[in-house]
Amino acid sequence: MHGAGFGLKVLGRPTVFNQITMLEQSNSTLLQYPTQFTQNIVPKQIHSHNDYWRDVPLLSALSLGVASVEADVWFINETLFVGHELAALTPSRTFDSLYIQPLLNILARQNPANAFTANQTTPNGVFDTSSSTPLQLLIDMKTDGNSTLPPVLKSLEPLRQLKYLTTYTNDTLTISSITAVGTGNTPLEGIKSLSPRDVFFDAPLTQLNDPSTTYNSTLSPIASTDYASAIGWDGIGNISETQLGNVERFIGDAHIRGIKARFWDTPGWPVRARDGVWEMLMNSGADWLNADDLEAASGF
Repeated sequence: MHGAGFGLKVLGRPTVFNQITMLEQSNSTLLQYPTQFTQNIVPKQIHSHNDYWRDVPLLSALSLGVASVEADVWFINETLFVGHELAALTPSRTFDSLYIQPLLNILARQNPANAFTANQTTPNGVFDTSSSTPLQLLIDMKTDGNSTLPPVLKSLEPLRQLKYLTTYTNDTLTISSITAVGTGNTPLEGIKSLSPRDVFFDAPLTQLNDPSTTYNSTLSPIASTDYASAIGWDGIGNISETQLGNVERFIGDAHIRGIKARFWDTPGWPVRARDGVWEMLMNSGADWLNADDLEAASGF
């Protein structure tokens, strides 16, 4: 009978799974740390188009590692409201309530003040797995840009005070937790005149060679264009050499200036067409994958 019990599980002996369960159930401090809000979430170069349409704006995107979100803002009655059109606006859905306050809360968690961080000079971003990766916040100004820019700048003041905003000053670009970029009706001259500059300009991807403006990463970290009008391939059949050449030319125009390229209004259906366009853009060097279906994009 020598060895008759070999290999049998001995009841009561602690296994690694028992230890895991015990620690989890005990709420042990060994399993807790201040910056675990985005624990294990890997940031991805995905742009959450019309992010405010999500069931939970901002947080749904962050949960999937989406590193760029977009808010449409309307300056009405001294308040910045968020929505796609006037009929979609409500008193409670403001730029402050949907984006500024949640970001302040998240970044407070990611930047605990204690003995360990006393000498830290650069704030952490929203992603625990990559604390140096900024969240890009596209602010699509729907009302007149010249009248909307000042309240946008004012709304960002709490983030500014805590040095959470990427800033260009004294010929130096300092990347921080949030990179704010104006798009839509954002006034180019208004952004150019900012000093220090902590709101940037979404440049026109197809017009970067316009001699009237020198676009670079200190003015425009991103350049965008309407895919349907600029390229036109619907993802069905083969893309033409001319269309592919245009994609590569526009992306090249951006990259030579240190600017990241984004195409919006890409096909959403059929799914195989959407995926075909996404694959072509990524293979061609596009930096941001513009997406409405974040789950599909994050698993792409």
